[in-house]
Amino acid sequence: MSQSFAEQLVQHLEALGVRRVYGLVGDSLNPITDAISHSSIEWVHVHHEEAAAFAAGAESLLTGELAVCAGSCGPGNTHLLQGLYDSHRNRAKVLALASHIPTPNIGSEYHQETHPTKVFEDASAYCEMVHNPAQGAQALHHAIQSTLLGNGVSVLVLPGDVSKLDAVKHSSLDGHYSDIAPTVVPPKPQVDALVKAINEADSVAFFAGYGAVPAREELLELAQKIKAPIGHALRGKMGLQPDNPFDVGMTGLLGYGACHEAIHEADLTILVGTDFPYRDFLPEQVAQIDVDGTRLGRRTSTKYPVHGDAKVTLRQLIDAVEPKEDDSFLRKMLKVHEKKTEHVVNAYARSDHNQVPLHPEFVAATLDKEADPNAIVTVDTGMCTVWGARYMNNPGDRQLLASFRHGTMANALPQAIGAQLAHPERQVVAMCGDGGLAMLLGELITVRLHELPLKMVVFNNSALGMVKLEMMVEGLPTFGTDNGSVNYAAIAEGVGIKSIRVTEPEQLRPALQEAMQHDGPVLVDAVTNPDSLSVPPDITAEMIAGFAKSSARTAIQGGFRELIDLAKSNIRNMPR
Repeated sequence: MSQSFAEQLVQHLEALGVRRVYGLVGDSLNPITDAISHSSIEWVHVHHEEAAAFAAGAESLLTGELAVCAGSCGPGNTHLLQGLYDSHRNRAKVLALASHIPTPNIGSEYHQETHPTKVFEDASAYCEMVHNPAQGAQALHHAIQSTLLGNGVSVLVLPGDVSKLDAVKHSSLDGHYSDIAPTVVPPKPQVDALVKAINEADSVAFFAGYGAVPAREELLELAQKIKAPIGHALRGKMGLQPDNPFDVGMTGLLGYGACHEAIHEADLTILVGTDFPYRDFLPEQVAQIDVDGTRLGRRTSTKYPVHGDAKVTLRQLIDAVEPKEDDSFLRKMLKVHEKKTEHVVNAYARSDHNQVPLHPEFVAATLDKEADPNAIVTVDTGMCTVWGARYMNNPGDRQLLASFRHGTMANALPQAIGAQLAHPERQVVAMCGDGGLAMLLGELITVRLHELPLKMVVFNNSALGMVKLEMMVEGLPTFGTDNGSVNYAAIAEGVGIKSIRVTEPEQLRPALQEAMQHDGPVLVDAVTNPDSLSVPPDITAEMIAGFAKSSARTAIQGGFRELIDLAKSNIRNMPR
């Protein structure tokens, strides 16, 4: 009996060690799903294709391996788009199988017709349509090779009728793949120029990102040699912050501590392995080390660009720079960091145990203590990202996932699904905003369907908190940010998931302990204060003007009570 192209494709994925495919069945995808049903690959039935792409991205980021998602033609594969954007920008190794209408009908405005190669162009590094099995075998190889090398998402567009055709043996599928990126050795003149700059500077500071995590030991060694504080971006936090005697926190709207002062007051600031996008929070001129040369100078003016692997480059700097004896700048920044962290971060966690509604900072700080040291924590975009950035730490081998570069809502729950399937032995905790959970609420059914023991903690403030803050910074009165009062514990219970609703501070720790110990999925619905907003560690004149303008407009519209509540909730968080 002959083998179809769909069966050949699935067999090839099986041989590569792919353990599951995330998706939602549909007629044009039937040849693929039928082939999966006869393989060792698990079909993970999600309830929105966006969640399939998020879950696949999370699996790949946590394992470093190929992950696969799929969607049927038209709306089925366009639903993949949001999660694929996120996976692509996070450089996850994801293959998306986007089925398509029958080939005779392409170009005729057929039912559910789209143009997938155009639709996915910006959300992938490789996107090709399969026209016949021979070309399809080659395209499959190219798609897998592209994503395995870290280029981002690959999309294979599969017309349903082509998937049914007899497979053709093709040498493209007989070879091996390369999944190891080469080490980029920096040019000597660039290293020499940076060495000279470091030697001449009285004070140096580092701002490091995810790309610096593999070079953590070298970064700490160099910081010790030249007495430099180290700030970090969010994605690099779990790898760079623990046991780091030079740590001064983060900058930006999510920030805390002395990072902003350190990188702006130092004579020389060196960016290492980061593509931090907010140039308003960066110095006007820096040195920069990055393995991707296209990122050099992309965010701020780079006087000393070094195109090279962080580990190799830092080792060369360690060997070449002169040691600095004066540690006054480092000690000053560490003192500022301690003071700011004590005030902005620790104050809420210590003193808000009597506040109703719950302060979200108190919820996040308590969750940090109750989650396993090696838990995988996913955080929704918005205020949950702020609380995750400031309060979730790494006491062991804890990992943090977020929509780091795409910044889309509703990522936490589907990423947690992928994380739990990839690591069934580990605790997975999803920090969900009520807005994010509402957007992909159907994935609660996915959790129940697959009996995933993940723990969902909903920061239920009945509002789009980050949008509210953005409006105030722009001087606008808040509008359209109300989510309404929703009992998510009742919804989860209706789905068949154990649920706990927390409205009083004394209920929180016992509820989280019960949730973490439960052998199965749990949703903790924590009712939090909608007026608790994230105040950046460094407030600009423009921000103050925006808040003042917003307050005035709110008052004119009769919102005095709202202003009083906001002030009471946030006054202790203002920098002093």
